[in-house]
Amino acid sequence: MPGSLHAHVLDGTRLRVDVVSDQGATLSLSGELTDLEPIVETGGVLEANPALRSNMWAYAKTWYTARTTSNADALSLADPAEQKAALKLVEDTKRTAQKQADVYAKTAQWIADVADDVSLLDIEHGWCSSCFFKTEHRKSNRPVGQLPVYVCQGCGSPTLPCVAVGCDNMAVRDRGAIRVPQFCAEHRRDVPGFEKAQGTIGELHDYEEFLKYEKPDLDKASKIAVGSALAVGVAIPLALVAAPAVGGAIGSLGVFGGFSGAAATSHGLALLGGGTLAAGGLGMAGGTAVVTAVGAAVGGALGASVANAYLREDKSFRIELLRPGKGGVPVLVANGFLTDGKGDKWGGWKKIVNDRYPDSPVYRVWWGSKELRDFGILGVNAMGKAGGTAAVKAAAAAGTKAGAKFLGNVVGPAMLATDLAKNPWHVAKSRADKTGVIVGDLLARTEAESYVLIGHSLGARVMVVAAETLGTKPGGPRIQAAHLLGAAIGAKSNWDSLTAAVDEVVYGYHSTTDAVLKYVYWTAQAGEIAAGLGGFTPVSSKLQNIDVTESVKTHFDYQEHVQLV
Repeated sequence: MPGSLHAHVLDGTRLRVDVVSDQGATLSLSGELTDLEPIVETGGVLEANPALRSNMWAYAKTWYTARTTSNADALSLADPAEQKAALKLVEDTKRTAQKQADVYAKTAQWIADVADDVSLLDIEHGWCSSCFFKTEHRKSNRPVGQLPVYVCQGCGSPTLPCVAVGCDNMAVRDRGAIRVPQFCAEHRRDVPGFEKAQGTIGELHDYEEFLKYEKPDLDKASKIAVGSALAVGVAIPLALVAAPAVGGAIGSLGVFGGFSGAAATSHGLALLGGGTLAAGGLGMAGGTAVVTAVGAAVGGALGASVANAYLREDKSFRIELLRPGKGGVPVLVANGFLTDGKGDKWGGWKKIVNDRYPDSPVYRVWWGSKELRDFGILGVNAMGKAGGTAAVKAAAAAGTKAGAKFLGNVVGPAMLATDLAKNPWHVAKSRADKTGVIVGDLLARTEAESYVLIGHSLGARVMVVAAETLGTKPGGPRIQAAHLLGAAIGAKSNWDSLTAAVDEVVYGYHSTTDAVLKYVYWTAQAGEIAAGLGGFTPVSSKLQNIDVTESVKTHFDYQEHVQLV
């Protein structure tokens, strides 16, 4: 008999989702919309399958979002142009949520159908391309003539043996009766190597050797763009979408869970760049999404898979050793837009770092060359390197609408576009977030005891995300201190995740005369105040604000006029 999957609203935002396999096995889950994991109401043979539970819960949440997203707020806007843009955003959100719900539903049904009847005798042992662990895979008793299906006993995902000659690994098995045989994650080059991806890299500058592939790429054609995610610069590794355990976890724990900061990172690895749901992004505050799947952690194979994909996407990314140290704590620096050149490889950091950390080895993170250039052009056009004009200040002071209208004319429609695919600020911001995840994952693999992180503008944002990511690694390297200059990130948040791995203090250097953050950032972020303008909120013993307004008059003065605490 055909299987079925249904979601229901029990009361308010409490949801229930039920699946019935094609052989009659059932599983029912329930919980609040904000619950990271649902409660099993009724179970059985399907209850112990993590991939099934994740995809069912992801379906319930996306189904609910598509069903309940309202036009009311958009219709309340008086300005016709604003109302039209807001209505489009609402419709895009509903449409995207429904598409995602359909994917999760099909995946959940597929898993239920193959997991309800597995053999106790026909078993394969190998690395799983869904959860990236070496596990037992039991064959599902499917109709004669179908391509074989196995079920990973670790994550619950459908798998099948890799078709590469002599390979003992397991590939992800796509749903359907007849599918082209698949290659494992090693032969797809989703990871540099299963065992290698679990290891360490010694010193940070050894990362390139660590990321070299051990197996040939036998499946080049499978490297596809994933939906509209690429449109906002969010390149999701195919393994993360094809792997049911991980794909479902993205939906159930990240997209609609409403968690950010400590609540998000404490439950998994911050992996993906942000972007609004309507634009195909993952909608997490702070631009990162959370994937919790079968032991996924910083420094593991899943993290290596993500880093692998992002390094293919950002050809400019590299970590350069600027100078060896004399026993000091290693220092990492990262620039933001319009400061990535500065005429030398140090990018303007040499004096400020030498004065504070004279004995430390110093590394520079190079990242987002294209994104920083595209956004930087707009920043120069809008503000000028002198830091602003009287006209811009007057327009902004006149009120939100007047300021936005003026900046719309100066910076151009792209800066204010609701379509994030065409908005260079959001693309650059997403790139910064993803770069931070990569940096955090690489730091977690090193043998150093601690690091000092220093960043300016969007480079400071990179370091915030790197620290948050590193904070999810139990027993990993610590952050001795972080210095964030003119940070292009929202001022107000729960910053526990930022300080979790910090031994001393995170210092936020801010200037109230930073016109780029005051006007351009504010416009691009729909009125959000940047931490680099007025400081982080709330502060704590490990998060302190340093007001440098007297010495820093523009967004480009920090490196030359700030002395690190």
